[in-house]
Amino acid sequence: MGLKDDIARVLIPEQDIQKRVAELGAEINATYTDEDELILVCILKGAFMFLADLVRCMNVRHEINFMEISSYGTRAMSSGVVRILLDLEQNIDKRHVLIVEDIIDSGRTLDYVTRNLGTRGPASMRVCTLLNKPSRREIDVNLDFVGFEVPDEFVVGYGLDFAEDYRNLRFIGILREEAYRI
Repeated sequence: MGLKDDIARVLIPEQDIQKRVAELGAEINATYTDEDELILVCILKGAFMFLADLVRCMNVRHEINFMEISSYGTRAMSSGVVRILLDLEQNIDKRHVLIVEDIIDSGRTLDYVTRNLGTRGPASMRVCTLLNKPSRREIDVNLDFVGFEVPDEFVVGYGLDFAEDYRNLRFIGILREEAYRI
């Protein structure tokens, strides 16, 4: 039995993801210039595939850095406690920052990250997320570039995981409940 057997259904096929990522890249290209000193901050681990495809669709000069944030552990529901596991290596003072996220649901992690980075003096800060799950929102957050709005289902694939599995799927799928209800 493989990982795909745990998927109840495909929510967003690979070709739809690639098309939307290219559109997001074009939107970002239209927003920034080469003079903006843009730095993309990828929130690990879930956003790494999205980031890799997104930057290949961008023409504007940029640097990339990473933060790893934890709020889930190996559970299906967020613990509500947000921790920085890996912080930026670069100074973002007077730089334009684009946070690249895999999914925004409760808004707690993004709120924590934007408040934290906001204290570091960026020239501007925007957010690009592949998935938005507004039905789960607990904290109001501003999203500048959104790939897809998704229902309140447990989604995996294209970098999103459950207990480190399913990241390698090329699509976004809904995980069968029996795969995460232990």
